[in-house]
Amino acid sequence: MNSGDTAWLLTSAALVLFMTVGLAFFYGGLEPKRNVLHMLMMNFFSIAIVTVVWSLLGFTLAFGPDVGGGFIGNLHYAALMHMSGVWPGTHVPKLVFMAFQLMFAIITPALVSGALAGRLKFQAWIAFCVGWSLVVYPLIAHWLFDPSGWLYVFGARDFAGGAVVHASAGVSALVMVLLVGPRAKRAAEAYKPHSVPLVLLGAGILWFGWFGFNAGSALGANQLAANAFTATQLAGASACIAWVLMERAFTGRMTVVGLATGGVVGLATVTPASGYIGPMPALAVGVAAGVVCYLATRIASRLSRFDDSFDVVSCHGVGGVLGMLLLGVFADYASNPSGLTGSLGHHMNGLIFGHASLLGHQVVAVLAVVSFCAVVTYLLGMLIKLTIGLRVSEEEEVQYGLNAKFDMSAYEELLGTTFPAMTAQAVIQEQVQGEVRL
Repeated sequence: MNSGDTAWLLTSAALVLFMTVGLAFFYGGLEPKRNVLHMLMMNFFSIAIVTVVWSLLGFTLAFGPDVGGGFIGNLHYAALMHMSGVWPGTHVPKLVFMAFQLMFAIITPALVSGALAGRLKFQAWIAFCVGWSLVVYPLIAHWLFDPSGWLYVFGARDFAGGAVVHASAGVSALVMVLLVGPRAKRAAEAYKPHSVPLVLLGAGILWFGWFGFNAGSALGANQLAANAFTATQLAGASACIAWVLMERAFTGRMTVVGLATGGVVGLATVTPASGYIGPMPALAVGVAAGVVCYLATRIASRLSRFDDSFDVVSCHGVGGVLGMLLLGVFADYASNPSGLTGSLGHHMNGLIFGHASLLGHQVVAVLAVVSFCAVVTYLLGMLIKLTIGLRVSEEEEVQYGLNAKFDMSAYEELLGTTFPAMTAQAVIQEQVQGEVRL
């Protein structure tokens, strides 16, 4: 065991956990006042739910000894049995590795909550988190994060969760949006972010935590962590610039929410490639993320009956897929020799280095993850719809707001008046109905 590696991974696990709190603030700021507590509860409660599910079964299904040809792990680590000693291939205790991977399992379903803002029952959210954390996330984590997973053996790579986290959340959000349906017209018309400063605070926490997300995936305090840390910062920064320039070109103005969302999009897109590419390719990944995901939000805003409240599909789904494909373009064996050595001992490089096979493997991985998540999430969503039900009542959605379920208000009245709602999102809705939302 190495004390430096252990300390870094413990720190990274805490950083990734903090990201879920940042996500709650980001989404909460985009909500109107009447729903903000509901959104905060969904995100924060996922920490508790997924922790229990992961400890009992999720971890062993994802990282237990393989059973079934790289499809799923066995029950060797069920209820955190057999957790003494060092995790294979690392210099950190098994429990530290488990805790680090837990934080990824927590934030992934939490990302989906932003697509369903303003209309999903809280009890339906609990059922979704439990089911999704058992039958979706552990399997795709095994496929790509575990060296015995079938996609990893096949030759696909995902350093920190482009497919496992972002693409899976984006596809699942797409399916759930279609199952739940759009917000009522009156509710949608009044759906304005109540606090742009809260959005920016959430984005800042996400960016801060993302260094643990990506650099922590090196599983040690080493050169690889330094490379991933640098790639993360460069991609986030270049995506910020690209997004607000796209805003300016299409709408004539830049926005604070756009700046924040651009950064998050860049961070999400570089996630799968952060441990396999150099600094200048990371800049290119960020620019591509800002341009492509911004255009995706504009297209999504024009689709009738498709109501992804905070553009989870356009930002995380599209960004995750884009990052997986760009990994196949920019991967450099020299940046991560152990990670880019194939099962037969061959060196793996990206398309710009003359190797096309890795890009092909990335395409297969994306198709496999997207297809699996879409089918299983649909079945899970239909089961919840036919039993618990998915939507809140029209009175809650339009008149009372979802905070009422918790018998409290987000803000106390001040001198007989409540804090006014912010109107930044209305600016974009006037332009294209697509203010940059996560």
